[in-house]
Amino acid sequence: MKFLVVDDSPTMRRIVINALKNLGYDDFLEASDGIEAMETLRSEKIDFVITDWNMPNMSGLELTQNVRQDPNFGNIPILMVTTRGLKQDIVEALKARVNNYVVKPFTPQILKEKIDIILKK
Repeated sequence: MKFLVVDDSPTMRRIVINALKNLGYDDFLEASDGIEAMETLRSEKIDFVITDWNMPNMSGLELTQNVRQDPNFGNIPILMVTTRGLKQDIVEALKARVNNYVVKPFTPQILKEKIDIILKK
């Protein structure tokens, strides 16, 4: 399974990737914003997207909306990992059709649980 980890913070991308490695996943690509993520989705076979919300150029919410509108990869699972923990933010992300939502900071166990929930659906 190939993951695309999207975050404007290289440190946060590293944290997510290290958590994925600890969970036994070893195939991932990185993008620093939604625009770069869309380019990667168009050129690579991606199975799962983990994205931040707050990014320059194209936010994670805009990325989710763009992915969902594209028939080529509109069904890819999307997990949003963000500092935005307000109920209205979560509702907005769910309306954009993210598959699940994690508020930072998080543990690798929480990441695993959210990924497992998404993959079982």
